[in-house]
Amino acid sequence: MATGRLGVGETLGALNAALGPGGPVWFKETRARHLRVRDFLAPRQALRARFGDEQVPEHVFHAVASLQGPGVAPVLRCAPTPAGLALQLQRPAVFQRVLGSVASYATPTRPASPGPRVVLHCPALRCSPDALRLSQLRAVLVADHLARTLRTQGMCVHLVPAVRDPHMPTFLQKLRVDWPTASARASTETLKSRVLAELTSLHDGETLPPGVLGRLCLKDLVEEQGHRAGYDPSVDNCLVTEDLLSVLAELQEAVQHWPEDNHQSLTVAPDAGVDSCIVVHVVSCEEEFQQQKLDLLWWKLDDQAPLRQKHLVCGPVKVAGAPGTLMTAPEYYESRHTQVCKASALKHGGSLAQDPAWIEIFGVLSVATIKFEMLSTAPQSQLHLALTDSNISTKGTKSGTFVMYNCARLATLFEGYKRCMEQGLYPTFPPVSSLDFSLLQDETAVLTCVSPGLRVTAHTEMVCKFLIQLSMDFSSYYNRIHVLGEPRPHLFGQMFARLQLLKAVREILHTGLAMLGIPPLNHI
Repeated sequence: MATGRLGVGETLGALNAALGPGGPVWFKETRARHLRVRDFLAPRQALRARFGDEQVPEHVFHAVASLQGPGVAPVLRCAPTPAGLALQLQRPAVFQRVLGSVASYATPTRPASPGPRVVLHCPALRCSPDALRLSQLRAVLVADHLARTLRTQGMCVHLVPAVRDPHMPTFLQKLRVDWPTASARASTETLKSRVLAELTSLHDGETLPPGVLGRLCLKDLVEEQGHRAGYDPSVDNCLVTEDLLSVLAELQEAVQHWPEDNHQSLTVAPDAGVDSCIVVHVVSCEEEFQQQKLDLLWWKLDDQAPLRQKHLVCGPVKVAGAPGTLMTAPEYYESRHTQVCKASALKHGGSLAQDPAWIEIFGVLSVATIKFEMLSTAPQSQLHLALTDSNISTKGTKSGTFVMYNCARLATLFEGYKRCMEQGLYPTFPPVSSLDFSLLQDETAVLTCVSPGLRVTAHTEMVCKFLIQLSMDFSSYYNRIHVLGEPRPHLFGQMFARLQLLKAVREILHTGLAMLGIPPLNHI
């Protein structure tokens, strides 16, 4: 039997190559009613543009029907239809390949060549929790999710700043945000000496505010390289303080010295230096202008500063009925936590509030609600929050609570199978290679740092959207298909094939939740 990981991209590439020279034509079908008869489609209009009014050449049909190659899924048939050229895969063989090695599909493919080291800098974490605005909380959650995602892809990530406020680690722990805490402060003496040598002369009679070392002109840097990169042309000068130099010193330290336990990766070259490092500043839209000044100041004071600095700017957060600035991050968390506890008390009774196990569940549900709210929208877009109870209901299909509910349904399903097996009603799970996946007849129903300019995009919303869609598909399947049937030997084959399919769903769901820092739940 063929081995190796199948891929939609590889299959699409082979299908388009089979059509001959020209742009891509084929697409992967996703609608349930179309999946009953096809897996891929080359639309009729696209084929007409490629071949004119003539029929698709016979050699193209032959090439598609005999499609092979690394990662290419096996083809069952290819036939012309009113919609275009429809292709159906050998689904039992595909199920066998995929469900027989689920872990390889749940784990992202790591790049073969060394990648850049990434410093993720989130300035919002220098304040106290009570001063954290919702737009800053959004930046924190985006930075944490991005760090987890990049590490999953094998990249080496250094998080800055180390948290120093004594109350912030406890709040981040509630949010399941994994961030380093304070270590010894980096020395600012070298930077201070450079500042004193570069100071701009004061105007007559001008005095500096307390704690300010002096003023440095940044206009030359903006004109030389900043304007082309997208820096604000109004950036003129910067008042340099000890706190500002402390921020730069910590960034310098992060770029030059990487912790030994920082998720070491084979994708980083052993002799990688500053030039192989990229700094991504994850900032709220209110913080971006000040961060631009900091970028330019770093270049002015440090000849070894990384040339690649990018800004991941998170859009504003608007709360329905009230300005977002009126609510702090801890108040938002407590609001969601109270709603989760209230909904659970209505469903299960008020005595749960003192149960340690349920206290943990309430915390996880609160975090899931918040993270799916904050991360399901593209980070650069404006985010609208409605602080109603609807977002913590399991009946909706767009919330983190809905995802966790289906996670718990999966756990209950497999616990039910285990219990029946222990009672002797079901046999033990057979080897995957012995399963007949032809019995599944009813089952078919990233950070871009190379772009020019200052700003960078990261599609951090994709994991949330995928998990929501996966949960919707599983919920529909679970309501339609009776997985644990009667304990009759002639039904066991189909039951085990379905259980293996749902094992794959569970593993992928757990992997996605781990990228959000959310543990799976066994019950709600």
